[in-house]
Amino acid sequence: MGRVTSDTTATDAAAQHAPEPPGAPPVWQRRLRRFGLPVRPQTDVRTRLVPAFPEPSGRLWAVFGAGPEAAARLTRWSAWAGPLLVALFAGVLRFWNLGSPRKVIFDETYYPKDAWSLLQYGYEGTWAKNANGALVGHPPELLLSPEHSYVVHPPMGKWLIALGEGVFGMNPFGWRFMVALLGTLSVLLICRIGRRLLRSTALGCLAGALLAVDGLHFVMSRTALLDLIVMFWVVAAFGCLLVDRDRTRARLAAALPVGPDGLARPDESVGDRLRLGWRPWRIAAGLCLGLSAATKWNGLYYLAAFALMAVLWDVAARRTAGARRPFRSALRRDVLPAFGATVVVAVATYLASWSGWIATKGGYYRDWATTPEGRTGAWVWVPDWLRSLWHYQTEVYSFHTGLTTPHTYQSNPWSWLVLGRPVSYFYEDPKAGQDGCTVAEGCAREVLALGTPLLWWAACFALLYVLYRWLFQRDWRAGAILCAVAAGYLPWFLYQERTIFLFYAVVFVPFLCLALAMMIGAIIGPPGSTERRRTIGAVGAGVLVLLIAWNFIYFYPLYTGMPIPKSAWHHRMWFDTWV
Repeated sequence: MGRVTSDTTATDAAAQHAPEPPGAPPVWQRRLRRFGLPVRPQTDVRTRLVPAFPEPSGRLWAVFGAGPEAAARLTRWSAWAGPLLVALFAGVLRFWNLGSPRKVIFDETYYPKDAWSLLQYGYEGTWAKNANGALVGHPPELLLSPEHSYVVHPPMGKWLIALGEGVFGMNPFGWRFMVALLGTLSVLLICRIGRRLLRSTALGCLAGALLAVDGLHFVMSRTALLDLIVMFWVVAAFGCLLVDRDRTRARLAAALPVGPDGLARPDESVGDRLRLGWRPWRIAAGLCLGLSAATKWNGLYYLAAFALMAVLWDVAARRTAGARRPFRSALRRDVLPAFGATVVVAVATYLASWSGWIATKGGYYRDWATTPEGRTGAWVWVPDWLRSLWHYQTEVYSFHTGLTTPHTYQSNPWSWLVLGRPVSYFYEDPKAGQDGCTVAEGCAREVLALGTPLLWWAACFALLYVLYRWLFQRDWRAGAILCAVAAGYLPWFLYQERTIFLFYAVVFVPFLCLALAMMIGAIIGPPGSTERRRTIGAVGAGVLVLLIAWNFIYFYPLYTGMPIPKSAWHHRMWFDTWV
């Protein structure tokens, strides 16, 4: 993005009388520059369709004594080496002492046990009431029976948890392993996504590093719940759509005619009529969105939002390529293939995730279609398994929409971004000499699902910044980030009476980190800024990042269940609602 400047009065007056060059924007549009709307210079259409990745500077490596060739080579390698190093850092944090606390904490009372049951029977069986204590006993016991139990979430996330249990056993490390792995991989994905989206390896790695030190993402990566799995598939789908966008626009750019000056020209026949062909990355996005919905149903909101966003990207690409009626062209040539690649693929993926339930006979409601109630109605010609599955889904929907049972740690989505009411997953207060407590006043051990406060509060300002970029600078990248945040956040406002929790927000935390990285990039300054401007900006951005890292370290004991003195625990309870 270019720098935003204001026209002077003299320039405006001259513009009213001077002849307009061909293709120049109107005067009213130039005047809006005062309010932040940029007037982009007329450039090669290929460049507008596929902006070049800025050539990174090798000055950093030159400081360490690398020659020009070595500096260029190291700069190229950093595109993958940087994200991999950030992911390695995140992985060490998440896997370190992963089996602690050696307890069944919070909703681990559901999903790890359901996952183990899927391994045994293909459906969720029934566990004894004292199964939690028996699982972590000495020796552990598995008090599981094949009698079906009523579960209200699809099986995909539990199958993933079961992979870790199958390899490492039915113990805290085993049932947390796959979630920790996906949490680590999501950091790698955000580094690469941020690099592609922001056209900067440094900002991409910064977005990943911010995600690595977010407390909510960290806690959810070390707990066998489903929400982080949903987040992983959503991030993967977003990345697939970004790759599809770049490749599709490159295909349009390659088809454009070239003028005598060597520049590509908009062409109506290309913009309106070119078929965009096989798009495997969009199909991959549909697969990922189906896997997210097959883990928890809130993935459906991302399916709708991302499918619409992808079609709007096609409209914008066709307009840039020269289409006279881009919406009509996209409707005729892109909407139906997009629907097949996202919605149809996602629905097929969702159905496939129920294969264990379909292939066996013991699952809840599996034989509903053969009961007297199931044999009536106009849909008796539909296969029994499909009617039984549909009935199961309607019952689950009724459960979710009617869930209003009060809970100590429930919260309203209005309070999420400011971390009004975090969720305590585990709490103990060992006395001196117990569980590593060495102080006379006694200790506290807690696992608190709390986002790193300074990161989240800074992200509130970052959201306002990207909203400004989207509205006034027409920055599609800001719009993409806002779309991802909105799809994970706004739907919860429809369920004000439902029992909901702050940790649901983990699904859009990666996009908060992208927004913050984008704002930090603006703080540092755009390319072409003076050395003084970039130095001041870099110092300010560096201070903010260091404060966020310190904030994570400060709350680290509350994220991992480490024993700390009661007084230190009270000092970390910054608000009464955190207790």
